[in-house]
Amino acid sequence: MNDNHRIDNLDRQIIATLQQDARTPYAELAKRVGVSAATVHVRVEKLRQAGIISATRAIVNPRALGYDVCCFIGINLKSARDYNAALEHLNELDEVVEAFYTTGHYNIFIKVMTRSIDELHTLLTSKIQTIDEIQSTETLISLHNPIQRQVVP
Repeated sequence: MNDNHRIDNLDRQIIATLQQDARTPYAELAKRVGVSAATVHVRVEKLRQAGIISATRAIVNPRALGYDVCCFIGINLKSARDYNAALEHLNELDEVVEAFYTTGHYNIFIKVMTRSIDELHTLLTSKIQTIDEIQSTETLISLHNPIQRQVVP
């Protein structure tokens, strides 16, 4: 990754377009931003090499797959040295979709998606709270997610 890569307005336009739809063909993207497809290709490759564009992926709607419960769980570890072991255990759980090492009240903050409250209960009592390195948890259930976006380039 190149930490010195500076993006200009053309890069910003390319990134914004790809954030909206990563399947946009370079030729169409080029027309939108007023340059050649070859220029778009070169710019995208430079953005990838610089680590600014790290992946292209499909965004799946969890509710369409039956995942109706989204929650956040604050985790307190028994000891700071338990972080790596706890993270390994959490990474094995498909329901854990994001994890953050945080400052403040919790050592780890995770985002969890389950199909039901019963499934969440089972996840908490049979999997997460049985991890030896975890001292305690606090669960916050999301009622609504009114803002979802990526950073503006």
